[in-house]
Amino acid sequence: MEGAVLADPIMDRLRRDYPSYHDTAYVFVLAGLQYTISRLGEARHICGRELAEGCRDLALDRYGVMARHVLGFWGIHTTRDLGEIVFALVECGVLVKQDDDSLGDFEDVFEFHDAFERDYPWCTPRHISL
Repeated sequence: MEGAVLADPIMDRLRRDYPSYHDTAYVFVLAGLQYTISRLGEARHICGRELAEGCRDLALDRYGVMARHVLGFWGIHTTRDLGEIVFALVECGVLVKQDDDSLGDFEDVFEFHDAFERDYPWCTPRHISL
């Protein structure tokens, strides 16, 4: 999905109905879906937790230590934001959901501070022996 864009009528609707998120946030979540499915090795329904974790991993792979700042620039500050974007894409007919899928599936999957700062490999204190 690198370089992917959504059709103008869909993007216009997303901008109008969900102005909290940058255009790129929607494409990033779609890329996160593709990334998650490719790691599973099979095309199947992805639950909210799996997608949130896949988006986290994709952000770390693409943006490294800047991941939290990049996502924040796009309006993504919590895993719930990822869910809001998913359900906006469902509402616009880009994605489909199953009957038991809910926004709550994305609630508190992980803390952004922990995932992108505290647990980032460069941020871990290391013992240096002299």
